[in-house]
Amino acid sequence: MANRAHLPAGDDELEAAAGTAIPEPTAPAGLPGQDASAPASVRIVTFGCRLNAFESEVMRQHAIAAGLTNAAIVNTCAVTGEAVRQAAQTIRKLRREDPSVRIIVTGCAAQIDPGRFGAMTEVAAVIGNAEKMLPGTFQAIGGADGERVQVNDIMSVRETAHAVIEGFGSKARAYVQVQNGCDHRCTFCVIPYGRGPSRSVPAGEVVQQCRRLAEAGYAEVVLTGVDITAYGADLPGPMSLGRLVRHILRQVPELRRLRLSSIDQVEADAQLLDVIAGEPRLMPHLHLSLQAGDDMILKRMKRRHVRDDAIRFCATVRRLRPDVAFGADLIAGFPTETPAMFANSLDLIDSCELTYLHVFPFSPRPGTPAARMPQIPPGVVKERAAKLRQGGEVALARYLAAQQGRDCEVVIERPGLGRTPGFAQLHLKAAAPTGALLKARVIASDGRRLHGEAIAHTYAP
Repeated sequence: MANRAHLPAGDDELEAAAGTAIPEPTAPAGLPGQDASAPASVRIVTFGCRLNAFESEVMRQHAIAAGLTNAAIVNTCAVTGEAVRQAAQTIRKLRREDPSVRIIVTGCAAQIDPGRFGAMTEVAAVIGNAEKMLPGTFQAIGGADGERVQVNDIMSVRETAHAVIEGFGSKARAYVQVQNGCDHRCTFCVIPYGRGPSRSVPAGEVVQQCRRLAEAGYAEVVLTGVDITAYGADLPGPMSLGRLVRHILRQVPELRRLRLSSIDQVEADAQLLDVIAGEPRLMPHLHLSLQAGDDMILKRMKRRHVRDDAIRFCATVRRLRPDVAFGADLIAGFPTETPAMFANSLDLIDSCELTYLHVFPFSPRPGTPAARMPQIPPGVVKERAAKLRQGGEVALARYLAAQQGRDCEVVIERPGLGRTPGFAQLHLKAAAPTGALLKARVIASDGRRLHGEAIAHTYAP
């Protein structure tokens, strides 16, 4: 599977791919991932991936339209046991803060194990991943006769509910869902059982949504899904992620920046490589579903690539787009991983010239083949995860140092903080409205983010 992630979604973005890493976003003050733009009557707490962030906004609109009041929607993630634990912890915290609030739980953890959340006395309703996208679900919750648990068989779903989002509160960027579900069965991953089979949103609907967001003042749109490089396989006629990207950029010339969420590099089509090479509006930042750098571990993960495939892909894209920056998901301590196997994963940071790492200690998920494999001692797993993160910090500092003295366009995420095309954070002293595009000059780096000065104001939302 590809594109999914795991912990509370904050405005610092989530980047994750196939069944792995826990990103470390900076969430707004208060509860993790809480949508500060939502009205007080409907609170949203989002765990996990960009797709969850998109779906949270859909649910917020449905809940408000249904007239729900004093409600909290917890959109969960199931990719790790820690993500599930934190969701349950958040539910209890919501109840302590407001004993009268109606708590609605959904997302992958609720889809996979509705009984766990249905048994919590704090929870008023549990809804599945398909049901959460339907307006009628929230109308039923608001009624006196609504079912407490509404979770159907996600594996029987064959279409992705079309949803039009009018806005995301902040004007920094918006997400557009292009795909849902996953047809792959990586041995460590439960997400296919939370999301169902792969299914694509028709290209015309994607283009329409991108156009509406661009017209609403969003300078940057992020295409998101569970396995977006599988896009189009279920649609009539020849369609792929690369064709979709080209279609969007041609049909929506007013869109300033288009960004991809996590991709499975082994599925990247020739059209995608062409558009990466030739379209400056497609941001030069790819987050890859790598997971490991050792061929035996990749085989035991049931991944569809080997180490050399990853290295070759990064080298090819870098030739086509020299300014590209790569992020990646890496799992530490997968079952049977020897010190030599781990060394291969650690070395992949340099071999692929990775910049942004999402690292997490292997988390055995009940019912997966990897959970039945010989496990690595927890202390060793933790130690290896720390070494990967340290390697990632060194790689990021090296990449940022190379940006000094360069000019770039940044989208302002919040006062004094922007994001470069390569996804680096850039601190600016000059104030600018959220969502604005500024041309900036990089002056320095502190190893974690860039510092610069504004040269010109190029776009105002």
